[in-house]
Amino acid sequence: MKNLNTLKIFILEDDAWYGSMLQHYLTLNPDYEVRRFESSREFFNNLHERPDVVTLDYSMPDMDGSEVLKKIREVDPDIRVIIISGQEDIGTAVGLLKSGASDYMVKNEETKDLLWNALLRLKEIDGLCKEVEHLKEQVGKKYDFSKFLIGKSEAMQKVFALAEKATKTNITVSISGETGTGKEMVAKAIHYNSDKHKKPFVAVNVAAIPRDLIESELFGHEKGAFTGAVTRRIGKFEEAHQGTLFLDEIGELDINLQAKLLRVLQEREITRIGGNEVVPINVRIIVATHRNLLEEVQEKRFREDLYYRLIGLPIQLPPLRERGNDILVLAKHFMDQFCKENNSGKKVLSAEAQQKLLQYAFPGNVREIKSVMELACVLADEETIQPENITINISASISDLIGKERTLKEYETQIIQHYLDKYDKDVLLVAKKLDIGKSTIYRMIQAGELKTK
Repeated sequence: MKNLNTLKIFILEDDAWYGSMLQHYLTLNPDYEVRRFESSREFFNNLHERPDVVTLDYSMPDMDGSEVLKKIREVDPDIRVIIISGQEDIGTAVGLLKSGASDYMVKNEETKDLLWNALLRLKEIDGLCKEVEHLKEQVGKKYDFSKFLIGKSEAMQKVFALAEKATKTNITVSISGETGTGKEMVAKAIHYNSDKHKKPFVAVNVAAIPRDLIESELFGHEKGAFTGAVTRRIGKFEEAHQGTLFLDEIGELDINLQAKLLRVLQEREITRIGGNEVVPINVRIIVATHRNLLEEVQEKRFREDLYYRLIGLPIQLPPLRERGNDILVLAKHFMDQFCKENNSGKKVLSAEAQQKLLQYAFPGNVREIKSVMELACVLADEETIQPENITINISASISDLIGKERTLKEYETQIIQHYLDKYDKDVLLVAKKLDIGKSTIYRMIQAGELKTK
């Protein structure tokens, strides 16, 4: 584990003698951990170790110094870069400093002393920054949960209590709830209130990535690992090193890849596709799903050992229809937010508009009410939002349910189809919601009475 007082320094210098001289000189300070690289390729292969400072030879033979600086900034803008050039070019120096370099030095007899003093200044600045952050934490203790989670209902207070417990340790957290209930916002609230809040928060929607690409997305790949792999790619686990990796819709992960994920979680290391290098990772895992993972385990679609590895601290998000007056709290929040972002006057809800919102079930949950209120702000000509400004999209299958005469069988089919559409064709969840046997739904699908595509 790195000492908090240690400054990790990478030297990128193709002149072996000069690089060795700098390395020897800097290691005279016991608080410096110094590594030297003679090629940009070797340097970038190790940049995932996140040095505090990089000294960069501007005239590297395999990559222009400006390009190296740009790539470093893309990986981590907090890494300080000190340029060491063989030529004194004011224009180049100014350009590099504008691009994010911390300092620019010319190679001469004084360089090592100038570098020594520059590193002392950087270490002093870092110390002051840490002191300021410490004072901020003493005053505020933690980030404001209200920036992420909105609600006053009893159901949400339980969520807040569990989320706060999650911030105090690095326990894996599993968040479940219907689509649109705000699972990613809860994950962000936990991350930004934890001691990892200065480190990366990396979110991956497992369901949104094609099955044949998900392994590369998570674990990365080496150049030439497969057709189209023209460069090395760092995976999401490495991106999230020392921070939080949020795996959304984890229930959609292919059963064959679940074993590899389990091994990564157990061993705390990954190997990129097509590579042999073992890369240690230190990440906090938060997963989310709209599925019932225990039922997925029982149906053999999710590994039992992975389930127990991921369940950690479970947090169940209630649907908006079960949160009472939180509907109005959220409506006001999204109204105010939209008006502020668009520099328009504040809006208020009429009593009738409030009643209309409270009578609606919001199957799309928080995501839907945000969309509804933004549109209402646009449609309202006056300061007060009226019921006619609130556009609620009730699906035709339900809106005309009592408008036409049907047989009991037709009503049954239409209701089940509506719930299948609402819950992303999740048969087990629909069976639970309607309190009917899943075999009934499967039989109707097989008979062509219900559509799953």
